[in-house]
Amino acid sequence: MSDLDSKINEHFAGFVVRKDLVKAVKGNAIVPTYVLEYLLGQYCATDDEASIQTGIETVKDILRKHYVHRSEAGLIQSTIRERGRYKVIDQISVSLNEKTDSYEAVFENLGIKKVAVDSNTVKTHPKLLVTGVWCIADVQYEFSEEARVSPWILETIKPIQIAKVDYEQYRDLRRAFTTDEWIDLLMQSIGFRPEAFGRRSKLLQLLRLIPFVERNYNLIELGPKGTGKSHVYSEFSPHGQLISGGEITIPKLFVNNSNGRIGLVGYWDVVAFDEFAGREKTANKALVDIMKNYMANKTFSRGVNPMGAEASFSFVGNTDHNVPYMLKNSDLFEALPSQFHDSAFIDRLHAYLPGWEIDVIRGEMFTTGYGFIVDYLAEILRHLRSEDFSNRVQHYFKISEKISERDRTAISKTMSGLLKLIFPDGSQTEAEVEELLRLAMESRKRVKDQLARIDSTYPEVAFHYIGVDGVKRGVTTVEEEEYPQFYHTKGADGGDAQEDTLLDVPHSIERKEGAPPPVLVTAHPAAQSSIALAEGHFVYAENRKGVSYDKLFGPYVDGASLVVVTDPYIRFFYQIRNMMEFVEMLVRRKRPEDQLRVHLVTAPDDGNLSRQRELLDSIKAACTGSGVEFSWALDTSGTAHARDIVTDGGWKIVLDRGLDIFQPPIKTEGFSLGDRLQDHRVIKGFYVTYVRVAGERSTAIALISGDEAAHST
Repeated sequence: MSDLDSKINEHFAGFVVRKDLVKAVKGNAIVPTYVLEYLLGQYCATDDEASIQTGIETVKDILRKHYVHRSEAGLIQSTIRERGRYKVIDQISVSLNEKTDSYEAVFENLGIKKVAVDSNTVKTHPKLLVTGVWCIADVQYEFSEEARVSPWILETIKPIQIAKVDYEQYRDLRRAFTTDEWIDLLMQSIGFRPEAFGRRSKLLQLLRLIPFVERNYNLIELGPKGTGKSHVYSEFSPHGQLISGGEITIPKLFVNNSNGRIGLVGYWDVVAFDEFAGREKTANKALVDIMKNYMANKTFSRGVNPMGAEASFSFVGNTDHNVPYMLKNSDLFEALPSQFHDSAFIDRLHAYLPGWEIDVIRGEMFTTGYGFIVDYLAEILRHLRSEDFSNRVQHYFKISEKISERDRTAISKTMSGLLKLIFPDGSQTEAEVEELLRLAMESRKRVKDQLARIDSTYPEVAFHYIGVDGVKRGVTTVEEEEYPQFYHTKGADGGDAQEDTLLDVPHSIERKEGAPPPVLVTAHPAAQSSIALAEGHFVYAENRKGVSYDKLFGPYVDGASLVVVTDPYIRFFYQIRNMMEFVEMLVRRKRPEDQLRVHLVTAPDDGNLSRQRELLDSIKAACTGSGVEFSWALDTSGTAHARDIVTDGGWKIVLDRGLDIFQPPIKTEGFSLGDRLQDHRVIKGFYVTYVRVAGERSTAIALISGDEAAHST
């Protein structure tokens, strides 16, 4: 086990399970993950391999004997008849037969109806009246000569969910984990391998869980197919209900006027609408109007007394076009059905999760580590719905007073949800609060900015917050930074875009130790090819694309005959590959007749120095005949930490990450554009500072000669 897995088992023994076991026991059983993990939690909640293997066989045996496959329904029915009673695992729903004044159950897979249910069972488990619930049930068979009497009787029933959780224990044990460890534990709990995701990508995954911890929270996620948008709502919790966006009615969702029975919003914590997008889809106008009222006021009415509920809404759907196309030609809500492409509906959304930032789900993303039994975590999150953590922000930051009350409410609910998920014990620091606040504000800003495009009556709002130091900090979205020429377009034809120039942007930024980097709205220097190069400080948000060495460095190295790269972390293969790609960029940009020397100063890889030397020498060999001469030196002093690029053309480029600005590729075989083109690669968060230097050629030569004198390749 990893160190994290050992720590998880040490503190949460009995409440965690190895996540790859689900696949081991599932077979062809079409059941949600939380059903399987409920069973695994009974028999495999341990780190003892022998016990795990025994538990797996026990769970397989239970599924083999009691899970009802539709194809074997007749055989199970016969078994119940012959034995008199039998235990089954099935999805069960109950309805009232008004003609007989009795409750009757329907077993989805077993295929039996009119199963007699006593009133106490219905009172104990009212969700059975709303929709199907996975249960372990004892079914009895007693034949009667009377044709109107069903032979099937529901003797006992137990919904598949954990009986009791100790929230105080959960909160106290949170303190044993660092923030990074806790986020990784949550990632493993929803089935993902943390190493496959960057920090921002992890937070976006956790953003999907906010509807489970916040009452009346409205989230939308639109993005490409295959990114797992609906997975968390169908597999993660017994308190969430996933329905098709086009298959819901007013009585089913809100209230049935004929009998006064409340619908899904009264019984479920989260109601998620799958496949919500689609311009060709239609929706009942009355349903849309009631939804808008409920999303704004937490109440609904159909001509009778108003009723309230606490269910959160989550809308997930696929986009038809990429982000720049939507920004240039329409808006980021373009995929919604026309009835929902309405400013009043959109304004009621608390957050827009950018689905285009989430990678397509692949096998190598799934974890084999330990995570919470999802049913246990689901109960914890349900408990947290009754708490409000939004006031924790006020200790550190003040949101702009120019932001409307509806925007402020949206930001507060998102913040509260993230704090509940990551800091249930209240251990957050100022820097960590700022990181989450920026994400919460960005998620609402994405909604508000698109509203301004859709409806001219909505003014553009500057989203910013103020720290205790009185400094105003602006917030932008990733796509705003990536496509400023389209994001700030007033019309749909792409004209009248807001112009960004280097001189419009403040280039000096004060950052507190450990604080997440601020985000600047600006085009990178290479996009300003017609503008004279200028000094400046630029911050790039994690998860954006469209950034390359050519755009970052190309204009600043043009015309140079000497480039010195200082980066102590050119050691591993991927880091040396970055160096090779930097050299390739120089080869492409220089004129064929020009000569250019590139010198690297790095630190030795004590773990595999011979491999490091071999790879660096291979760059040198690869440059033969290209007009670029590559050399390198090792700084063995152990004191070098600076990362910068100096040219004899008069520029010094300071980098906080050096050349390591791209997130590692997840795909292990086959092809992807990100592997071939840097513009299509997802970046880490980083900054770059451009400084004009004097005596640049002598400085660069001195750097090289000094290194070559002190260090030998």
